[in-house]
Amino acid sequence: MTKTSSILFSLLLMTLLIAVVMSSGCTRATPSATAATVLPKTSPTVAFRVELPISPTPTQASVSGTPLPSPTPGPTKTPRPTKTPWPTEAPTSAPANDPNMVYVPGGPFIFGSDSGHEDETPRQTIEIDSFNIDIHPVTNAEYQAFVQATGHQAPRHWKDGQIPTGKENHPVVWVTWEDANAYCTWAGKRLPKEMEWEKAARGEEGRIYPWGNEFDSSRCNSNQSDTRDTSPVDQFPNGASPYGVLDMAGNVWEWTADWYQPYRGSIYQIDKYGETHKVLRGGSWYDGPELLRSSARYPVKPSFKFSTVGFRCVK
Repeated sequence: MTKTSSILFSLLLMTLLIAVVMSSGCTRATPSATAATVLPKTSPTVAFRVELPISPTPTQASVSGTPLPSPTPGPTKTPRPTKTPWPTEAPTSAPANDPNMVYVPGGPFIFGSDSGHEDETPRQTIEIDSFNIDIHPVTNAEYQAFVQATGHQAPRHWKDGQIPTGKENHPVVWVTWEDANAYCTWAGKRLPKEMEWEKAARGEEGRIYPWGNEFDSSRCNSNQSDTRDTSPVDQFPNGASPYGVLDMAGNVWEWTADWYQPYRGSIYQIDKYGETHKVLRGGSWYDGPELLRSSARYPVKPSFKFSTVGFRCVK
């Protein structure tokens, strides 16, 4: 066999092999005409909903042992103190049967001042009981009756125990607190408290002076007068207080029953506070408008006496 014949024979053999392979592959891929096509069995479609997991409601874990402290509350406002009432005595039921006294009814009035000296503060409304007060300061003639009845020492300026000529109706002066208190006790009366004295002088509405809020030198005996000495206790009727009390401004300072103490609610402090000084009120013929105000106070020792100091009584 020649070379060319061999090549042709090989090509023929390869062609036959390819045909056989192709014929075999087509037979498996083509289904039989009589065989039914079998589809895979599927499950019916079912609607569904995605449910998200729900977190359970948290509960407070039970913890044994020492519990945590509660939070400390913040500072609270300090409550304002309530007003402490002033102590009062049994009220006087009616005016005294004494032509030389006037009746001051009980009830509220304005006490103290915020525009004067610090010891007059604070200005406030207080309530006191009714009382009777002398219309005018105790005169030399009245004090002489006490001296003669009790043997009490006469004032130092009474020569041989006699009232200076023409001054029978002037206020007695050169008397200590003890002298004044002794006279009041003898007369069945007492010295006025500061609150009583001030109400009798300025009334309920808190006048600066007994007659009103403006100083008037024609209504009192002060250093703006020409007197330069004590004057008769009835010389200035136009200077009367709302209750008709005379000489509550000027002529002579007047002793009160009280020790010199701060007022309720006052923040002012002074060494004289306590039970060493008594309080004078009203100013004198030697003093000016500032000290003649109805709220002005002047502390002195009980043993003090001078030509500008007298007193009146209450009951």
